[in-house]
Amino acid sequence: MANELDVFVGNTTLIDEEVYQLWLDGYSVSDAVNIRLKSGILDQTGAGADVLESDTMDHYRTFQMIERLLHYPPKLVQQLLFQIPPYKQSMLIERYYAFEEAFVREVLGKKLSKGTKKDLDDISAKTGVTLKSCRRQFDNFKRVFKVVEEMRGALVENIQQNFLLSDKLARDYAAIVFLANSRFETGKKKLQYLTFEDFATCAEHLIQNWTLGAVDIADDMDMDLDKEFLQDLKDLKILITDKDLLDHHKSLVCTSLRGKISVFHEMDSNFKTLSRSLVNIGTSLTHNKDVRDFFIDLVEKFIEPCKAAGWSLTDVQLFLNQYIASARALDAFKQQALWERYMGTLRNCLLKMYHN
Repeated sequence: MANELDVFVGNTTLIDEEVYQLWLDGYSVSDAVNIRLKSGILDQTGAGADVLESDTMDHYRTFQMIERLLHYPPKLVQQLLFQIPPYKQSMLIERYYAFEEAFVREVLGKKLSKGTKKDLDDISAKTGVTLKSCRRQFDNFKRVFKVVEEMRGALVENIQQNFLLSDKLARDYAAIVFLANSRFETGKKKLQYLTFEDFATCAEHLIQNWTLGAVDIADDMDMDLDKEFLQDLKDLKILITDKDLLDHHKSLVCTSLRGKISVFHEMDSNFKTLSRSLVNIGTSLTHNKDVRDFFIDLVEKFIEPCKAAGWSLTDVQLFLNQYIASARALDAFKQQALWERYMGTLRNCLLKMYHN
């Protein structure tokens, strides 16, 4: 009696997204099998535990072979060995370069070097992120930094072109690279209330306005702050050293905000101190240490004093808007373009960092 057997042969690489995430999270095969068992997958498929283990091992081997291509995503798109649909390729890349908030906050602003990598054991224990996942995330940060650090042009575009990341993830990586490049301090105790998203937003404003690339010169880079601009900020000192100009500025701000701001009397009595703080933050940025301490200075010299005096976020917003606008009406103040470039960015950072 003849038996008939239908056979279908294909070469599409099968990707189980749930197993891929377990692999990315750093779980061993045995741990991944246990997690899949608890999900009730055997009840859904009718398979045995041995089949589940074999399936998991098979997926892990596939991911390990693909990983070398994920280090340089355009190679994954161009290769022919693994037949993976484009939407699956995008998923593999995006998830591989995704990172966890708890981990990125621990390494943000630090030098992406072997010295920092030695601390990953401690970071893993502190954050609960597996050591394997910590290493993957750190190596991704380092890899992106190394590829784009000497490139001309827009940082976000360079990252997208070389790593095929989504716009949101590319912007996050741009912030990580930018903050690491100038070694901005983000780990001090008084900065712990700030989220990665807070720093990423501030970094984006700095990239767009204070870097060499911000002056619309195609050959310049978004990695480095514009040193000429930082040097020019010393010209803003006239706003706090010229008594007549300082008094006039205060008068304009107070006249505009009388009856509109809940902390008017406190603002009136402390205007000169606040103005000196805001201007001095900028005039000190010619020194590398002050650049590194930029976020600390914003907290210590403006945010903490305002919070101690009971300012709401609305009060801060009203004050900064009027503080910037009133300087435009000062006839003796000739640094309007410089002022707008400096204070527009500083305002955006302060408002993002001022948590009620």
